[in-house]
Amino acid sequence: MKKLNLLKKMLLLPAALVLSATVSVALAQPHNDKETKEDIQRHRAMAAAHEGAAKCLEAGKKEEVCEKELQAACKGLAIGKYCGMKHVH
Repeated sequence: MKKLNLLKKMLLLPAALVLSATVSVALAQPHNDKETKEDIQRHRAMAAAHEGAAKCLEAGKKEEVCEKELQAACKGLAIGKYCGMKHVH
């Protein structure tokens, strides 16, 4: 019975990988002009939010305060609480 389950898993793995690759390719379609312009606007808005975070830190505010301001400025723009970007400390 264990061999049968292992065999099923071994057969399902390649199928899952092929399906995953197919979905990835399908989702990675080129943008039209409108979508490209929207991406440009989002990137500029994220850059402005990060510039605001840098200025916040320069002003001597605590990191937690600046992070909350960054999160508010990026709401709806990027994935994650770091506005689509995280760096090391």
